Amino acid sequence: MTVVVRPGAVADAENLNQLYNWYVANSVITFDIEPWSLSKRLDWIANFNNNNNPHHLFVAEQNGGLCGYACNGQFRPKAAYGSSTEVTVYTDPNGVPRGTGSLLYSVLFDAIKATSLHRAYAIIALPNDTSIRLHKKFGFREVGTLDQVGTKFGKRINITWFEKTLDRS
Repeated sequence: MTVVVRPGAVADAENLNQLYNWYVANSVITFDIEPWSLSKRLDWIANFNNNNNPHHLFVAEQNGGLCGYACNGQFRPKAAYGSSTEVTVYTDPNGVPRGTGSLLYSVLFDAIKATSLHRAYAIIALPNDTSIRLHKKFGFREVGTLDQVGTKFGKRINITWFEKTLDRS
């Protein structure tokens, strides 16, 4: 079964929420505690795929259903961080074809090449060997770990920061 990747759109909001909110309720991968509302998701989608905007959202579909997404967004709110971006990828927890995360990241990083962004960062809650392998595959290197920086489901959670110099070739 073929997975198709395309730019995310307003019409994807409910499906994006369903996917993301599963992780909110069932994992420590995101530090969100409360599910996202549709209004919040629509505001979030408005930040992507605009003219002269270096931030992109791509969704993966299989058999007409959303099975994952990847995006890059603002790294930090202060202007001096403008040449950096944070990236993330989520796939359907009920299973997707092998390589869907890699396919999403391939499309995302191709789009990022056309921007002036210089560095990409990924923040991974531990343990998460699958995400670490994916990010290393795309040239990220580990740059630091924060111990017990978050608490979710009564557990203290470590995160590891990964960094990648963005290639323009």
